[in-house]
Amino acid sequence: MTMESDALAFFDACETGRGWEVCKKYCAQDATFSAQADALEDIQTLEGYTDWMCGITAAMPDARYEMLAFGVDQERSAIAAAAVFHATHTEEGGPVPPTGKSVSSDYCYFIKFEAGKVVHMTKIWNDVQALRAAGWA
Repeated sequence: MTMESDALAFFDACETGRGWEVCKKYCAQDATFSAQADALEDIQTLEGYTDWMCGITAAMPDARYEMLAFGVDQERSAIAAAAVFHATHTEEGGPVPPTGKSVSSDYCYFIKFEAGKVVHMTKIWNDVQALRAAGWA
């Protein structure tokens, strides 16, 4: 496997709500996570983030992503990915009962690799706009 193929497989598993049980094979056990988004302020690990995504996809079972760009930086052992998350809140979960509202939210991931495993991921995302569109804020 290559860094590129592992990053794509990890990205897909994360974004489709498969959780840590599937994502962990691509990651270091202690992989870290960061984001400058209030909705994610308490999440410090990639395990925590991938499990958070499970909750999102449970409340929004039509969740899907549209990959806009995907770049590999071999020199820095890093990946940059830009995508749009699309979903509608139709099921229980989230901070309020199902709203029936849809969201299309742009975001980027910076994924750092060491020794063939993801060791850190940063999410760049406007959570306020996304939560408002879903009727959560």
